[in-house]
Amino acid sequence: MRKGLFIGINHYEHISSLSGCENDAIEMASILSAHASGSPNFHRNVLTSSDQIVSKKKITSEIKNLFSGESDVALLYFAGHGHFDDNVDEGSLIPQDFEDAEDGLRISDILLWASKATGIKNKIIILDCCQAGSAGQNSQMKGNPSLLADGMTILTACKKDEYAQEKGGHGVFTGLLIQALQGGAADVLGNITPGSMYAFVDSALGPWQQRPVFKTNVSSFISLKEMAPKVSLETLRNLPIWFPEAESMYSLNPSYEPDEKDVFDEENGKIFAQLQNCNRHSLVEPVDAEHMYYAAMNSTGCRLTVLGNYYRELAIGEKI
Repeated sequence: MRKGLFIGINHYEHISSLSGCENDAIEMASILSAHASGSPNFHRNVLTSSDQIVSKKKITSEIKNLFSGESDVALLYFAGHGHFDDNVDEGSLIPQDFEDAEDGLRISDILLWASKATGIKNKIIILDCCQAGSAGQNSQMKGNPSLLADGMTILTACKKDEYAQEKGGHGVFTGLLIQALQGGAADVLGNITPGSMYAFVDSALGPWQQRPVFKTNVSSFISLKEMAPKVSLETLRNLPIWFPEAESMYSLNPSYEPDEKDVFDEENGKIFAQLQNCNRHSLVEPVDAEHMYYAAMNSTGCRLTVLGNYYRELAIGEKI
């Protein structure tokens, strides 16, 4: 079972309001509710300031409920104001009824509740708010010798001394997360992990922009969402057959090319179409030719790239 709590606060009672946080929470909940195939993914609970008063008491209750019981994954997403208090070296999420510093919800408390959730295998916290990058630093674990509990992953929009920006009805950070979850961060098998999401966001933000933060203590990444594989599983399983050794070359000739009707072989054509798709996704490269077409026409061949050999090894190990 997977469950997710998505919080978006635009309207604040005593401090300046925001514009994109509710959209962010709603869209993140929607995109994570199902895999690309339509099969269920996260069971979602969405709190927005347009529907109710998202008070400190309400947020506390819902986060504690999220990190209770047993499940494979519990995901917390928050979009709203955040604050880091240098006097106490403490970061906080700002609820809708915030008036002074004591009204903030300490990130250290959230991490403590998550760390005690031993029945939950993976705890993921995503914060699109200002000054959130301190989450998980030593002082915030209140004497806990581990910075992050086992199974914990944190993604934040910016460092603790930076501000999270909004643009076009979304937080800049969440806008990129949504693109990542739409397939931008998917690997060849179609898996989108917290690590691949961070890599997608990190590469999109320049050195002069807000810098996202990624912290994790896991033995293996989970897939947050599954897209259709870029290369079919059947094709990937054929890699050890076509390439018996890592350095093997698969020989091509004009009979693989459909345009050569006099010599074209239909079975060769089916294999060539799969190899061309592997080439599009950087698993295979032509030998002594600029394109796969010329490798066939000049009767050379193709070979695996480093990435291609990685998936070949997965196929050999029956992990695909």
